[in-house]
Amino acid sequence: MQGLSAAPPAAFLLLRLSALLLPAAAAPGAERELSPSSRLAAGAARLALQHLNFQTASPGALLALGQVRKVTLKNIPDSGHKYYLQFTTEDYRTGENAGSCLATVLYPRTKSPPVVHIKCTRTKDQKQTQEEDNRLYQKIRHQTKPITGDNIPDSYGNIEPALEPVWALAVAGSSYIMWEKSTENLGYFMAQVKSVKQWIRKDDFIEFDYTVLLHEIPTQDIIPCHMRLTWLPGRPLKVKYFCASENEGLEDGSGMESGSAAEVSHERGANF
Repeated sequence: MQGLSAAPPAAFLLLRLSALLLPAAAAPGAERELSPSSRLAAGAARLALQHLNFQTASPGALLALGQVRKVTLKNIPDSGHKYYLQFTTEDYRTGENAGSCLATVLYPRTKSPPVVHIKCTRTKDQKQTQEEDNRLYQKIRHQTKPITGDNIPDSYGNIEPALEPVWALAVAGSSYIMWEKSTENLGYFMAQVKSVKQWIRKDDFIEFDYTVLLHEIPTQDIIPCHMRLTWLPGRPLKVKYFCASENEGLEDGSGMESGSAAEVSHERGANF
């Protein structure tokens, strides 16, 4: 016990912090229940919704995490930790009950993005969502000049009505990068659109350049990213991104295989 008693206080704190943040070692194939209120459970559930929000490519169908009901962790040999989740959802814009989801999230031992499978029941009718997307699209298309903006939301959490569609698209597009960058112990929220500029196109697509911020959890680091987003209702989002913290070139993506860039807002961020 001499070596242990001689350890400095900082070492004890580090060991205790690691025990809190990292799942306990488990035998290959073993399963164990996690507390639904744990950071790891909430992080995996949010990640699953970020994956879904990008895949759906629908600003009118954006979901935020409600409450985690149940979570089981399984150690998959040669693969990684797999989370089995049951949770409720909220409408990203209003905070109203939006349904519930079942999901699995596998964090690979490699540097690959997490593998997500998710299925949700929604309270909002699909036709209603499509109508919302079309209204948002028409609102953008009928602007008399290209849309530009800064600091969305502002320091008081407010968003100008004319910029609400731009914010919604930023949430949808940035969801990809948050999924792609997340690990078992690092997650992201979308915080703010620092700047946005619309590009005028001759086809039916709408296109924006964003500068956005990622809020990394639990480090609290703020990561700026550039994102170019192209969208047409009913089509996959097309996103290219570059983050200042990365030494990589501009990445490109569309649908389930897209790249992106992003921002961060706690849960649903500012209301529309």
